[in-house]
Amino acid sequence: MTDPYPTADERRVTASPSGITRAADALASGRLIAFPTETVYGLGADAENDDAVARIFEAKGRPRFNPLIVHVAGTSWARELVHFDRRAELLAERFWPGALTLVLRRKSGASLSRLVSAGLDTAAIRLPQHAVAHQIIEKAGVPVAAPSANRSGLVSPTTADHVYEAWPRGIELGPDVIVDDGPCAIGLESTVVDLSEPEPTLLRPGGIAIEDLNAALGEELRTSEKIDAPKSPGMLLRHYAPNTPLVMNVENTSPDGLLLGFGPTVRNADLNLSPSGDLREAAANLFAMIHQLDKRGMAEIAVTPIPDIGLGRAINDRLRRAAAG
Repeated sequence: MTDPYPTADERRVTASPSGITRAADALASGRLIAFPTETVYGLGADAENDDAVARIFEAKGRPRFNPLIVHVAGTSWARELVHFDRRAELLAERFWPGALTLVLRRKSGASLSRLVSAGLDTAAIRLPQHAVAHQIIEKAGVPVAAPSANRSGLVSPTTADHVYEAWPRGIELGPDVIVDDGPCAIGLESTVVDLSEPEPTLLRPGGIAIEDLNAALGEELRTSEKIDAPKSPGMLLRHYAPNTPLVMNVENTSPDGLLLGFGPTVRNADLNLSPSGDLREAAANLFAMIHQLDKRGMAEIAVTPIPDIGLGRAINDRLRRAAAG
């Protein structure tokens, strides 16, 4: 059986100058890489290369109508690809680099593959804060389309080991280079805000709280659950799901189930997202702990209630989609 945690794998590189160069060279030559960001590990391809972007969809088993986020190494780079208005300038100045994705109108001469936008006239753009991600993109010299480095719909990876689980050694599809820089600091995908219409809309809660975005904009974002033609990743009803059935907002589970707790009052949990009740710690632990519990092969994973404020909104969004169906 193929070892999902290879100690010696020719694809694996550290976040050293030579590892960054190897990853950048792979991107520039049209191959896929897995690389760390502050949110989750991404499966990256040259966003200007149709064949490379198509490999992302093929490797993940991702539906072509589900757009990809394009990562850049500078705000000026983003301005070459999409139309910035006053709101975009304001949010970029406040939250970039960081865990915020902006959906904006594509420029007519933008070099991006149409596949990243799923045929829409918009593009989802992010400037990551992670130093290694930034260096890889800058050295490659191309914008990088990068969904999470996992099979479509399954739990997102927050460590390089999670990437190996999705694409073990010897598999035909997947990343040619895996850059290992340890666990992701935030552990949840970016917040996605649609600024392509007059009314700003939250498409996906994530690493930046909606309350902070509302304060920066001076107005409240409306929310959208429209999924017939999603403008960003993370809008499909069932997503981020483990193989084990997941239920949420319960205090206990059956003898053949596992309990994922939150907060100091939960005493009987198999794992606790944050014993102190810290939502930032819970977000960082969410996917890693679901991965751990999923491997035990029990009947269900039950999750105790989590406050629906701040980062708790993003955590509950992921849990709702993981539990759907």
